[in-house]
Amino acid sequence: MILDNKGKRIVKRDVINFTLSLFLTAVFLYIAFYNVNFRQVLGAVSKASILWMLIFIILLLSSHYLRAVRWKIIIGSVKPDASMKNLFGALMVGYGVNCVIPRLGEITRAVLLGKWEKISRSSMFGTVLLERIIDVIFLGLSVIAAALVYSGNLYQSFPWLKTTLYITSVLIAAFIIFILLVVRYKEHFYGVIILLLSKISGRLAHKTGYVFSMITEGFASLKGIKNYALTFLLSVLIMLLYALNSYVGMIMIGLPGINFSMAWVIMSISAIGVVIPTPGGTGSYHALTKSALVLLYGYGEVISLAYAFLTHIISYFLFIISALIIFFVLNRYHDNLIKVVETEMEEL
Repeated sequence: MILDNKGKRIVKRDVINFTLSLFLTAVFLYIAFYNVNFRQVLGAVSKASILWMLIFIILLLSSHYLRAVRWKIIIGSVKPDASMKNLFGALMVGYGVNCVIPRLGEITRAVLLGKWEKISRSSMFGTVLLERIIDVIFLGLSVIAAALVYSGNLYQSFPWLKTTLYITSVLIAAFIIFILLVVRYKEHFYGVIILLLSKISGRLAHKTGYVFSMITEGFASLKGIKNYALTFLLSVLIMLLYALNSYVGMIMIGLPGINFSMAWVIMSISAIGVVIPTPGGTGSYHALTKSALVLLYGYGEVISLAYAFLTHIISYFLFIISALIIFFVLNRYHDNLIKVVETEMEEL
């Protein structure tokens, strides 16, 4: 296959991103499993309850179905009759891709849903971006709630947490204000910024114009007080389901003396590990989850890693297997889907 300059840039970018994510994975796995007997971890995992494992899987799928429902509400003004099958399918395929190449899954699910529902690709990217911002906001709120329900000083055990919250809050607030201004004064912002950038680079101006279009279309798709309220409610329910899943995971692995507030704290800390760009949160999830269980609640490293290892590997393979099955089933009704996804990704 012969690649043009654009194709070479895409390949080079993907190789760099993948290499960096593998490096981060290796570093975090080393930190998590350093000086821990892995056979003992596997021994603890082997004692896990199969019944609670099935409940864990059901809750995990339920939380992501709610995410698909929330996505349907977000795109309601663009495609009110969007199929839940396509929404949930695109979401799960995206998560499966993220387990291999971090963040590529977000692009994949936007492309897939846009193709399956015949919706503007740029508006789908915008809705995915909006979803991610909502997720970051609620992750921040869950960490604040965790600091309130934890009996000790959460920020003392994780001194970087408060600084991260402050910086993220400022950045999110600034970005939201910027987006609101862009949506309201689209033509003015678009014209001035594109004019300035065109003097530097025509290609940069073109890509920036596309990003502006993507953001404004995506953010403008969520309309109406009712839809805002439903999006908020679903986001709260999703976080509660995540915490319940964490609680079930603790029962599954046999952690003693647990309660729901503890599960909320562990969920909030471990979720930060999923945000770090490693394949499916591999390594970063393990390191933060183990640290939270050991530092905050005094559990041993072996049982803490067994919890992190089992909950992660169930989620990891569930996403990949679900993605393959869903993609195969839907691909029967959408010819040359793989080629379409590859072509549209190269245009980004």
